[in-house]
This record gives sequence, C-alpha cells and structure tokens, in this order.
Amino acid sequence: MGSESGRVKRGEQSRISQWLRRRPKSAPEDPGRVREALLLSVAAAGLPLAPAAHPVGYRCSCDRIGCPTPARHPLSFAWQTQSTTDRAQVERWARNEPQANFITATGMVHDVLDVPLEAGAKALERLLAAGIDVGPVAESGGTGDEARMLFFTATRGTPEDEDEWWPCELDCHPETMDEHPGLRWHCRGSYVLVPPAALPGDRAVTWVRGMEHPLPDPLTLLETLTDACAAHATTPAAAWPLHH
Repeated sequence: MGSESGRVKRGEQSRISQWLRRRPKSAPEDPGRVREALLLSVAAAGLPLAPAAHPVGYRCSCDRIGCPTPARHPLSFAWQTQSTTDRAQVERWARNEPQANFITATGMVHDVLDVPLEAGAKALERLLAAGIDVGPVAESGGTGDEARMLFFTATRGTPEDEDEWWPCELDCHPETMDEHPGLRWHCRGSYVLVPPAALPGDRAVTWVRGMEHPLPDPLTLLETLTDACAAHATTPAAAWPLHH
C-alpha cells in the first residue's frame, strides 16, 4: 500500500514538473508601453509635454550640424505653444515617434531646480533625513557637469501680476548649462527633458522619485540645494571648465 502511494506521489510530481515546463513564461515588458505609461503619468500630473530630439549614435537626430545639445532640445521652435497635457495627443506622439525624447515646458505648472548630480544626491539625502517633502526627482546621465539632478517643484512663475513673473534669463537657458555649473532654476521660458529619455553614449534621463510625489514649493528645497552646490563648487575634484 505504501509502495503504491509512493508511485502515485511520484506520478503527480512528474505531471506537475511537465506542467511547469509547458507553462508560458511571462513576457518581458514592452519598452514602448512602459515609455508611454511614464509619459502619460507626467501629463496626468499637469506637466505639459512636447516631442524632443533623440540620439543617433553620438549625434543628434536633428539636421543641425554640430548640434550643441544633442537629444536635449525640442523638435519644434513652437514648443511652448505646442506643449500639452492632452492624453490623446501625447499617445499619438509617443506612438508615431517611438524614438523621440520629450521635454516639459516649465513655468506654467511646475519649475525645476537643476543641480550637479553629486550635489543633488547629497542634498536629497539631507532633505529626506530632515523629513522635508521632496517631489519628483530625475537624474540626467553624463560626465562631469553634464551629470545633473532635477528637482521638480510647483511653479513660482505665474503670479497674479504678469509683470512680476520670473523669466528663465534670471539664471540661464538649457543651451548654456556648461556656463552655469551650479544651481539653475528652470521657470518661464525654459524646459527640461522628462524620463524616460535617451542621451548620446548610452546615457539616459531616469526617475529617482516618480510623479506619485506631489510638487513641493521650491523655497522648501532651495537652501539645502544651494548649500550643496556651494560645497560641490569648492571641492578640488570638481574643477569647472575654463572658457576663453
């Protein structure tokens, strides 16, 4: 009796093993669908999007010879009026331009505090340890001062009196990043890449903290970020490039 019981159990185990072998393996996530879902989550949070260039090897997909910001700029000069949160439009762009990066126009709903990656990482650690509400944070890959951390905040660029809004010229344009290696405040008239975005040399822009985090007031982060940037600027290993 015991022997028969053993044979039955062995048979059951064999059938289970065969079933496990035949069971279809879970398909890997479709990168296109993941990309689209991430972009839609940004639009759903109210951040306007517009298509941007993408890398072709180490070059930019645009027609400009020697593009100074490869894969980091909008496709259209009308990006400020083109940018939208409309779900259907974002879906069309994402599906019709599967390689395109996307920018978000700042100063309407949100601003972005843009700092060197090393300084940003230290500041983020301090802010979280202090219990300060930090919103979405992205990391932009690169070497040296090209490596940045982006802190997404609520905007201070839409005051009741339109004469009082802060233009991005208060800091700098996205094209002049190497001239402003410290903190840069993207507000009205500026933009940043949103994850997921591909950069030349197999680098990328990725989320450290996603859009599920509410946008904080930028002033709650500003002191910690400026302190971290000041410390980063005085570190001997972080020498800034000289321009002649």
